[in-house]
Amino acid sequence: MTIKENYELAKQSYEKWGIQVDEVLETLKKVPVSIHCWQGDDVTGFEVNQRELSGGIDVTGNYPGKATTAAELRQDLEKALSFIPGKHRVNLHAIYAETNGEVVERDELEPKHFENWVAWAKEQGLGLDFNPTLFSHEKAADGLTLSHPDEKIRQFWIDHCIKSRKIGEYFGKELGTPCLTNVWIPDGYKDIPSDRLTPRRRLKDALDKIFAEKLNESHNLDAVESKVFGIGSESYVVGSHEFYLGYALKNNKICLLDTGHYHPTETVSNKISSMLLYSDKLALHVSRPVRWDSDHVVILDDELKEIALEIVRNGALDKVIIGLDFFDASINRIAAWTIGTRNMIKSLLYALLIPHDHFRQLQEDGNFTERLALMEEFKTYPFGAIWDYYCEQMGVPVREAWLQDVKAYENEVLSKR
Repeated sequence: MTIKENYELAKQSYEKWGIQVDEVLETLKKVPVSIHCWQGDDVTGFEVNQRELSGGIDVTGNYPGKATTAAELRQDLEKALSFIPGKHRVNLHAIYAETNGEVVERDELEPKHFENWVAWAKEQGLGLDFNPTLFSHEKAADGLTLSHPDEKIRQFWIDHCIKSRKIGEYFGKELGTPCLTNVWIPDGYKDIPSDRLTPRRRLKDALDKIFAEKLNESHNLDAVESKVFGIGSESYVVGSHEFYLGYALKNNKICLLDTGHYHPTETVSNKISSMLLYSDKLALHVSRPVRWDSDHVVILDDELKEIALEIVRNGALDKVIIGLDFFDASINRIAAWTIGTRNMIKSLLYALLIPHDHFRQLQEDGNFTERLALMEEFKTYPFGAIWDYYCEQMGVPVREAWLQDVKAYENEVLSKR
């Protein structure tokens, strides 16, 4: 049978539950995923005075062919995007500035240092998101930035974040779609602190200064990202979940949840519905922690499906800003982007093909037997046939066909770097 024939047959299984599959695919086309640029170069960036990766971040592996210039990184992103259905976004860090060989400190970065990225995004029809880079720097060597007791160091990072917001605003103005500018810091202590409050008070004051200037939300959206623990901050993180959740709610900022930033038994999927009650928007960095915040490539596992289900069943596709955050240098980096992003989109399709209203009513009626039975049966409904057809219709490879193209690109381009 052809892909189209399999699709038509699969549609019948879903449509008997009132799911209009053609409409589902139209909905899916409109959901952007913000693809992180740093998978392509192992989070090294392109600063002239490039520093060693730090801040509790570790990229393992030495697979050949990583991008060493912004032009190479954009070329690799284009290749990955050619395998991914839909129109999406690219997420940049400040260390991906292009300064034409000039040393430009992070508190001096300007929109002009990202003009090539904006021109490229316009050509590709992409939106851009942004992050100040508060790690891999001598002024973050002791693991403290916005909460640092040294006022001069703290001010340096405040100024960097202020500059980053202006860069995000520039992206939004130029591209006609708001840039999510997200603040994450590595601040914390390896061992038990003797004072938890004072660093958090300094962080709150720093954030107030960073966000003092109100920017047009049609150009820039501000987000703050929490973390529970990290390498070198196992005992205490200044910007904890509770800290940023409170700050975001009180100051009308977006709280960003990274799926790797919680303890192993905590799930981000279980937080989404609660946060949607109190927040107009929330943001995600979807990763795959393995025992710790190790940022493995996203796979189609139960938690990824549950995240998508929580977004879809709560009518929050326009409220949850979906971004990715993983970096694996042990495998082909373009394959990593492709696998992870396609899986994020697959999970959304899976969630869109569930009769949520029916399942919700079963729960309200106390019919837990039928609820459990149907939830399990839908796990093996012919979702794969719908995905194959969607890929074909969107002009990207079906199933694993993209892998041969990646291998050819590795031989022709990556192996020669």
